[in-house]
Amino acid sequence: MGEYRLLFIRYDVATPRTALQIGAKRALDVVGSVAAIACLCPMLLIVAIAIALDSSGPILFRQRRSGLNGRTFLIYKFRTMTVLEDGPDVKQACRNDRRVTRIGKILRRASLDELPQLINVLKGDMSLVGPRPHALAHDDKYGAHIRHYGDRYNVKPGLTGWAQINGLRGETESFHKMAKRVEYDIWYVKNWSLSLDVQILWRTGFEVFRDRAY
Repeated sequence: MGEYRLLFIRYDVATPRTALQIGAKRALDVVGSVAAIACLCPMLLIVAIAIALDSSGPILFRQRRSGLNGRTFLIYKFRTMTVLEDGPDVKQACRNDRRVTRIGKILRRASLDELPQLINVLKGDMSLVGPRPHALAHDDKYGAHIRHYGDRYNVKPGLTGWAQINGLRGETESFHKMAKRVEYDIWYVKNWSLSLDVQILWRTGFEVFRDRAY
C-alpha cells in the first residue's frame, strides 16, 4: 500500500470515469508500453551498459512521486546525475548542471532517461499520457501557492503530457513557469479523451527533438 498525501482534489472535471473510458485508456497504456519495451529493448540494454561504464552508482534512479488521488509511488528513471535526491529539498536540473553525468547529458537531451517509466505504466502507477509527476518536495512547494494544483491528480500522471508537447519541458525555475505548466495540465484533465491521448503521443515523438530539456 502506498502512502496517501492530502491534496486539494476536485471532481468536477472531465476525467475518464465510465468503465469503458477507464478500460480504453488502460488498454492503450498496456498495449503501448509493451510494444515500446519490446521495440526498444536492445537500446535500453545499451543505455544501461553505458550508464554503468560512465559513472558509479545504480543504473536506475528511483524517487517518490504523487500519483492518482495523491497516492505516492516510486518512479523509475535511468540515472543521469551523481546525486540521488529524494527528500524535503530536491533541486531541479538546470542548464550546465555539474551534477549531470556525461552520458546523462545525452540521455536527458533526448528524454531517454524517462523510458524506464514504461514499467510504471505497466504496473498501473502511471499512464502513457497525463500530467508529469513532480518530486514530492516540489508538490509541497508549488501546491501551497498555485491554485488547483491538486486537480492534476484526478488522473494518473503520464510519461508525456499536454504541457510537454506545448513546450513546457525541463526546469521550472519560477512560480510563473510552474503555474503555466499546471494550467496546461488542468486543461488536459478537463478535456480528456482517448483521441487527445493519441494526438499527444504522436506529437511527443517530434517534441523530444526540440532543445528544451537538459
